[in-house]
Order: sequence, then structure tokens, then C-alpha cells
Amino acid sequence: MTRIGLLSDTHGLLDKRVMPYLESCDEIWHAGDIGSMEVLQKLRETKPTRAVYGNMDSGDVRYSLSELYRFRVEDVNVLMTHIGGYPGKYNPWLLPVFRQAAEDKASNKGGIDLFVCGHSHILKVIYDKQWGFLTMNPGAAGKQGWQTAQTLLRFTIDKNEIKDLEVVELARN
Repeated sequence: MTRIGLLSDTHGLLDKRVMPYLESCDEIWHAGDIGSMEVLQKLRETKPTRAVYGNMDSGDVRYSLSELYRFRVEDVNVLMTHIGGYPGKYNPWLLPVFRQAAEDKASNKGGIDLFVCGHSHILKVIYDKQWGFLTMNPGAAGKQGWQTAQTLLRFTIDKNEIKDLEVVELARN
């Protein structure tokens, strides 16, 4: 069993109120717009961290991460990027990736079970029936933008199950 803390769009601010929610996790995932190497380093010092760069990331953050990250946790195949979208409104450049993943899944060569993205600052968790995977966007854990709350997700991967989903919402002060 692997407990995941998922956040996005910190934009250079790792709010101290976020950290207690990550301490009980086995891994931290950040879906881009990290904002600084200091934020990325603090996450890496806390727990093993998987991350992608976002459109607002530059310099060392952009050079040390990729735009698209495929990995496997237990029996769950994950695809993470920053500007991804959601069912019916995905970023068009991802559609060939999704098509290939669907073919791979049909032939038992992997595929995608969980698609993770950020960018919109809107927390969404939606199962996509067309592509056969769960889409997660944790919203924004930082304070930059229009959102009225800072959000992140915690969940568990247990073999091939994604379960125990928890939404963390912090009032923006």
C-alpha cells in the first residue's frame, strides 16, 4: 500500500499548513507550476517526490523535470503532466498518447490507469469512461490565482486500486 500526497500550482509558495498533510504520505506528487527549486527541494527532503514542470516554471525547475512523466506505483500506471485538461476537454497534444495507451491496455502492455494534471487551479476527480482511466487535478496548493481555497489530494494505491481519496481544503489567508 502506498499513500500519495498530490499537489499542484504552488507557484513558489509551500504553505507551512500543507506540510502536515504530506508527512503521513509515502510519496509526494507535484503536477507542475512548482515555482522554485526551493519548493521542490523541500518536498524532496520530506518524502520521495515525483513531479513535472508547469508553464510558469523556468530555469532549474524546468531543466530538472520533464513535461510528461509516466510511471508505475504498485499495479497502477500513471501519466502526469501540467496542462492536461479533463474528460471531454483534454489538451489536444495528449490524445495520441491516450490512443497509444488504450492500445497498450487492450493488449496487456500497460496503458494508463491514472491521469494527473494541474494548471486550472480547479480541483477535479473524474473517471473517464472513454479512455478508461481516473483523472485527478488537485487544484492549487499555493496562493497565486483567483481560487478562494488552497487544495490538495491524498489517496492510497493498493495493488491496482486507487482508494481512500481525501480532499484537503485550506482557507486562503
